[in-house]
Amino acid sequence: MVMCLCTASMFSPLLWQMEKQPLPADNEMTGAAASEVNIYAEEQSQEASPEPAARAGWNSKMEYFLAQVGFSVGLGNVWRFPYLCHQNGGGAFLLLYVLLMLIVGIPLFFLELAAGQAIRQGSIGVWKYISPKLAGIGYSSCVVCFFVALYYNVILAWSIFYLGNSFQFPLPWQDCPEQGNVTVQECKKSSATSYFWYRKALDITDSIDEMGSFNIYIVCCLLVAWTVVCLGMFKGIKTSVKVMYFSSIFPYVVLFCFLIRGLLLDGASEGITFMFYPRLEIWGDIQVWRQAATQVFFALGLGFGSIIAYSSYNPKNNNCHRDAFTVSFINFLTSVLATLVVFAVLGFRAKKNVTDCIESNLKLLLEQFYSGNVDENLMPNFNHSNPSSMSVKDYRAWFQLHGNSTPAYLTDCDLEKEMQKGVEGTGLAFIAFTEAMTHLPGSPFWSALFFLMLLNLGLSTMFGTMEGILAPLTDRFKTLANNKTKFTIFSCIVGFVIGLLFTQRCGNYFVSMFDDYSATLPLIIVVVFETFSVSWLYGADRFLDDIEGMLGWRPSVVYKYLWKYICLLAMLGLLGATTIRMFIKRPTYMAWNQERASEETLDYPGWALAVLALLIIFAMLPVPLALIHAVLQGRTTQTSRELETVHYSVVNTDDKCETPMSDMSDLNHGNGSPAPLL
Repeated sequence: MVMCLCTASMFSPLLWQMEKQPLPADNEMTGAAASEVNIYAEEQSQEASPEPAARAGWNSKMEYFLAQVGFSVGLGNVWRFPYLCHQNGGGAFLLLYVLLMLIVGIPLFFLELAAGQAIRQGSIGVWKYISPKLAGIGYSSCVVCFFVALYYNVILAWSIFYLGNSFQFPLPWQDCPEQGNVTVQECKKSSATSYFWYRKALDITDSIDEMGSFNIYIVCCLLVAWTVVCLGMFKGIKTSVKVMYFSSIFPYVVLFCFLIRGLLLDGASEGITFMFYPRLEIWGDIQVWRQAATQVFFALGLGFGSIIAYSSYNPKNNNCHRDAFTVSFINFLTSVLATLVVFAVLGFRAKKNVTDCIESNLKLLLEQFYSGNVDENLMPNFNHSNPSSMSVKDYRAWFQLHGNSTPAYLTDCDLEKEMQKGVEGTGLAFIAFTEAMTHLPGSPFWSALFFLMLLNLGLSTMFGTMEGILAPLTDRFKTLANNKTKFTIFSCIVGFVIGLLFTQRCGNYFVSMFDDYSATLPLIIVVVFETFSVSWLYGADRFLDDIEGMLGWRPSVVYKYLWKYICLLAMLGLLGATTIRMFIKRPTYMAWNQERASEETLDYPGWALAVLALLIIFAMLPVPLALIHAVLQGRTTQTSRELETVHYSVVNTDDKCETPMSDMSDLNHGNGSPAPLL
């Protein structure tokens, strides 16, 4: 023992060198395999999670690029962005979105890319490396990714169901079914596409309180969806990237095909005009800012850990700064492209419905006129033998003057109101868009193409979401890393079993619940912690130093102030606005009333609100638990060291050793600051 104490003095130069690169203050090694000074300590630590010696990497920059773009570009670009853009000022919303993308989205996207590429670990390893007290951030990301994967794959199952039904002519949702030569009333009151969606595909209940039985068709489709995901993730990125060559590129081919076809349709110009007509007054509405920030946040996939996981497979000198701008720019252009496609097709659908509305009203008016119930002076000027020849503009001008003066019950055929029907979320894809495609020549072909596009968009996002779960856990735990294939299969089986919840007749309501609440608040909180940890705890200047050492040049100092102030305050503002809105306005969902054959807004029952609260709490629980665990472990380790110090101090020896054993604790304590990234 005495010899050990004396020998320590021989290594004092080594100690001095190690103290120049301080370790986490909690004496818990955190998977920093790239740091040479930690190799021996990691081998001795039972709780260490070193990076695998032969960590997988991308075969080419194209593979990585397709993976990042495939993950960030998803279903939200096709059905949520167009809706928000239309409802919130059109061109004005686009300008607001671009502004928030530049000052919040891209800086945070760059932060995650740089952190993952520098440390070469998943989300757990990255934040645990910076400080063991922050490991809970990575675990929370994994929990949220799991929640999202559960319901996201159900949407893929719906797409598979519609894809399978697209190979029929006519399409099964083109006309209302008949029972005994009588049209089904529920379909007659709504529409053929609404009836097929709510009654045939979902067989939905009237509220979330009515559970109902399992929908066997959706169960089978969900099994197919999870099987495809499992096969795609079977060997990690080596297999998933092969699928991404198709799943990431094919949607763009389909979007361009739809754009060309859509622009040739009657009503496309009206749809695009309604889409981009700027209403700058919306900039004064705080809710519009909240929705724009939320869309930027989710469009880039911030907080999921998938960005970190994908970038961790990159070489250290990869230009992640350029990647941040490129991926964000492609994401935005995809949203604009999808918006053009959606509103060109919806404009055609709305024009067709309004034209039918005018024709029906004029036929009714002619009947009243020939019966002598309508004065000739009240009649509009149109070709009586061809009522459909009257333009929408002329009809609306006449209706404003004389429509209410006629005894016939006429309606105001408003093109803009027709454009607003069923253009949000699943209503856009499975009701409005499917209805528009029934009017196209060769409708089964366009229907199959559309739902195959949705399937591929969802698959590429699912691969990224699953990577956000698998990569951090396999990096953290050796057992899982050694059995990654089994772990992948097990995760998909668990996802399928729990996902059966969404295949019940009330499953669509649970999808809405998870989509609206299980990810929103937890992800915002995760990103707040990420930004605060890097910019304040680790230090924005220090982080920029690490990036400079990694890339060979130093990013602009503007990022320092964006991370420390603008991004952080914006995320806190978004978190506050979202939380306040939840408390002020009771959470609601859209339910289908079978008797009235229409949607209605219902309040979530008490038990559902309890489930919402539990989802949010469960997603954020790892953050405080990891903090408490790290603090307690640090105290236990400190106590143990103090006992060792006391034990060694009572040893008497004639040898004069200048370096006591207690100084060895400095090797692990360092100066109490986080470990460097490089």
